[in-house]
Amino acid sequence: MKLWDKGISIDKKIENFTVGNDREIDIHIAKYDVIASKAHAKMLQKIGIITVEELVDLLGGLKNLESQIDAGTFVIDAQFEDVHSKIEFELTKSLGEVGKKIHTARSRNDQVLVACHLYYKENLGIIRAKTRTLFDTLLSLADTYKNKVLPGYTHLQVAMPSSFGLWFSAYAELMIDDVFLLDAAIKTVDQNPLGSAAGYGSSFPIDRELTTKEMDFTTLKYNVVAAQMGRGKNERTIAAALGSLCNTLSRFAMDVCLYMSQNFGFISFPDELTTGSSIMPHKKNPDVFELIRGKCNKIQALQTEMVLITNNLPSGYHRDFQLLKENMIAAFEELKDILDIFNYSIQQIIVKNVDIHDDKYKYLFTVDNINTLVVEGQSFREAYQKIGGQVQDGTYVPDTSKQHTHVGSIHNLSLDKIKEKFPIKKPNF
Repeated sequence: MKLWDKGISIDKKIENFTVGNDREIDIHIAKYDVIASKAHAKMLQKIGIITVEELVDLLGGLKNLESQIDAGTFVIDAQFEDVHSKIEFELTKSLGEVGKKIHTARSRNDQVLVACHLYYKENLGIIRAKTRTLFDTLLSLADTYKNKVLPGYTHLQVAMPSSFGLWFSAYAELMIDDVFLLDAAIKTVDQNPLGSAAGYGSSFPIDRELTTKEMDFTTLKYNVVAAQMGRGKNERTIAAALGSLCNTLSRFAMDVCLYMSQNFGFISFPDELTTGSSIMPHKKNPDVFELIRGKCNKIQALQTEMVLITNNLPSGYHRDFQLLKENMIAAFEELKDILDIFNYSIQQIIVKNVDIHDDKYKYLFTVDNINTLVVEGQSFREAYQKIGGQVQDGTYVPDTSKQHTHVGSIHNLSLDKIKEKFPIKKPNF
């Protein structure tokens, strides 16, 4: 039941410790091991290791397993170490000796590596698409509420006038920066490592260009040692990209929680999107956004974990790499849910009217007052001191007539420019 089994009995405690949670985790990469096995089988036939008939049998067996995976009936039983041993066993069980040939010119190391590359590539694309959906939602909200005033804050003190349009589109544009990093991560994993075997290649005349094309990789990782050393480096790069997006989402979620509180009272949500208290019947808690904040902060910690597991490891394979999969895959699955629930919830936001004539907001316009005096001929420093003096002696009267017309300001959101800036998805992505 182990790809490395030499007929020697292994201590059960050692076996349980070394297998860890691979059976549960590997369900997520089962589909990708099948994809890689199909490409590998075609390559083996091309170089004469297996016959055309054997290839047809293997592809048929792999298709059956793929159907089970899609249907959710594929199970990695307790006697198997991982998904790779399970798939080979099932092929051997159904096809006989030809099933044993699928591992020719492969190592479990590059099986894991290529399956992870394929999983990461596809799921980074899914994260990217879900980010675009939220981006579009935020730009739509920005346009809808572009004229709704929102007090701006620095140091959590009333600062200058803002708007809900400026707020929504700010987070939309920040997500473009996150997509730049997602695209870099996609480019990093869009390289075929299959053929690196245990990290030093194979003496078989394998055709790595063929498998690269079959699996729709843009290129391959040419150097076999570099391919194996990509384990850990790939995960660190991905964790940085996911963490950047999560930083944007967690900060946005924090704003939502803050603005929902009675002390601010800028927004609300339908009752069915909030939770209550077991003893305080008046509570409408933003639990969804608090959990988004917490989950996103947890994913931001992933990069540190990836660095510490792999930092300063020498070249070649090390079992430490096994520990990368669990939390990486969990982060992908979590973030997909986070993006879905964020997009679903934020569309139902209730934007309230803010009374800018309320006394606590009177100093929002001090900068505008200063600018008016500057336009009238005073120096900025003189105007600053004059308005500052009015604030101090209580004679200040806000000037709410100013329009901020420059690109990206409260009255010129440039939403079309922000939308154009979102990077086009390239065909190989």
